[in-house]
Amino acid sequence: MFAKILIANRGEIAVRILRTCRELDIPAVVAFSEPDRESLAVEQADEAICIGPAEARRSYLNQPALISAALITGCDAIHPGYGFLSEDASFAEACAAHDLVFIGPRAQVIERFASKYAVRRMLAATGLPTVPGSTGIVADLADALSQAEAAGYPVLLKPSAGGGGRGMRLVRSPREMETSLPLARSEARAAFGDDSLYFERWIEENRHVEVQVLIDSHGNGIHLGERDCSVQRRHQKIIEEGPSPAMEEPARERLRDLAIRSVLSAGYENVGTLEFLLDREGNFFFIEINCRIQVEHPVTEMLTGVDLVAEQIRVAAGERLTMTQEQVQLRGHAIEFRITAEDPLDNFSPQAGLVTDLHLPEGPGVRVDTHLFPGYEIPPYYDSLLAKLVVWGETRTEALARGRRALEEMTIEGVTTNLPFHRGIVDNAAFVDAEVSTNLLDRVGPAAFVGEPA
Repeated sequence: MFAKILIANRGEIAVRILRTCRELDIPAVVAFSEPDRESLAVEQADEAICIGPAEARRSYLNQPALISAALITGCDAIHPGYGFLSEDASFAEACAAHDLVFIGPRAQVIERFASKYAVRRMLAATGLPTVPGSTGIVADLADALSQAEAAGYPVLLKPSAGGGGRGMRLVRSPREMETSLPLARSEARAAFGDDSLYFERWIEENRHVEVQVLIDSHGNGIHLGERDCSVQRRHQKIIEEGPSPAMEEPARERLRDLAIRSVLSAGYENVGTLEFLLDREGNFFFIEINCRIQVEHPVTEMLTGVDLVAEQIRVAAGERLTMTQEQVQLRGHAIEFRITAEDPLDNFSPQAGLVTDLHLPEGPGVRVDTHLFPGYEIPPYYDSLLAKLVVWGETRTEALARGRRALEEMTIEGVTTNLPFHRGIVDNAAFVDAEVSTNLLDRVGPAAFVGEPA
């Protein structure tokens, strides 16, 4: 096991990793930028080290600074969390070059799975159904128009690198392709340093379902069920739950089995999430894999009792999985609400400011992952995620009731949040009846779901 781990991230995920390190009795060092000097992760860390100013490229994306921080503090491993450098093969390679273990897939594995288009082709060869789309990376406008005409509109332009909804554009006609292609390229280049695009045929009224996998370096792998992430805005998730309320048991088992078999045969390792689109008829299509811990991993932890961060660390240390597929037991239903510093009535525009008061819900089946505290100044430089409220119940109905109660108890004052949206959607008929699709919010607007003010 590792002697000391550098946590190369911030916010709630830095606190989350720190807690598991404590339970594993591994000292942890938190790397922080100047605005995060007074953060909860820094306060609770065994050690903390400043890696640069506010700008992410000079701090959390600054590879030399992070490598130096790890070496200076005597770390032998780096946990990147999610976002930032968590899926950067060059960073994983730099870690290895300095005898530091990157807690995630090895650089060669990340490279193999980096191109979403290439991964679609690779896993399709293993029998995984994929969404029809472009036959290759789009070369230019003429190529895009030609391929889209052959595939049939509407199509969804997607960056071959990166994720999180950035650089994605829904295109319904050749005229829209003319305006959307350069915009998508520009967004992809700014977000990922790579403007290569491909497209998929857009499935109307689709649901987003993903399978959590865990694979060690000895070729042993398991799945830990699926999550449904269909409540989204601009292709970014807001609510996740598991198991998917839209799937019958035979389809659910087939999805899980195909997912783990495909990535095992493709040589994947560590934690990973295979993402799929589900159409109205219940057919599922693979779209991409995320080579890191997911924001929504607590849903799976609530269903299985497995600490995914602990397993991720053990696997990175070369240990074998601590369980077999037969030992994985999924119980009940879990729902995660992403609480963000965003105004749902202003197109979810990001907010910043001082948290003047904070009350977090408690009680049976309630978990809150957060880095907030009264007096915390939310900086304007990073992602707007403030907390993840996760509830569990024996049934989905029970989990929803617990979610309503917990959302009513939760108070964050001093800054505008999306709490009113969550309080409204848990009573919305479409959500209660599990009849949402990924484009519902973009189609009707968030105001239709806003309930009690925060």
